[in-house]
Amino acid sequence: MERPPRKRRLKGAPGRGTLEKDKPPVLGMIQRGGQVIINMLSNVKKATIEPFIKKHVVLESQVYTDEYNIYNDLETWGYKHKTVCHGKGEYARDDDKDGIYEVHVNTMEGFWSLLRSWLRPHRGISQEALPIYLGFFEFLHNIGGRGKSILQPLVNLLVT
Repeated sequence: MERPPRKRRLKGAPGRGTLEKDKPPVLGMIQRGGQVIINMLSNVKKATIEPFIKKHVVLESQVYTDEYNIYNDLETWGYKHKTVCHGKGEYARDDDKDGIYEVHVNTMEGFWSLLRSWLRPHRGISQEALPIYLGFFEFLHNIGGRGKSILQPLVNLLVT
């Protein structure tokens, strides 16, 4: 049974953000069961994301995205690419019919949910400070710790 598409409950105009609109876009990539990389961008265009992706993703890797058109050239750039179409109510797909819905972006969507919840109490973060917050949250996620357990990895990072 297909579930109906979600409704947009956000205030304000829809669309992608830019630095000029004071709504900076953030690009994130996560390896399933692994590390995350997030970065604030000046805009959301192919020319902006291509160097970031090529720097952090091994060529010929399988990449899963939503249907946003900036990802259309991933195969041209040397990656295997599969998409899910949220606009049609698709959130996961089992292409090889083995019972495992491997085509999805739920891992990254879950990360965005955690990031928004973590940022919410810090209302009104400036564009200048946002990369610092993003970097710290990326660090927390990648070390997999909370509370006192982050102290040693943080010291190690600062000393190296």
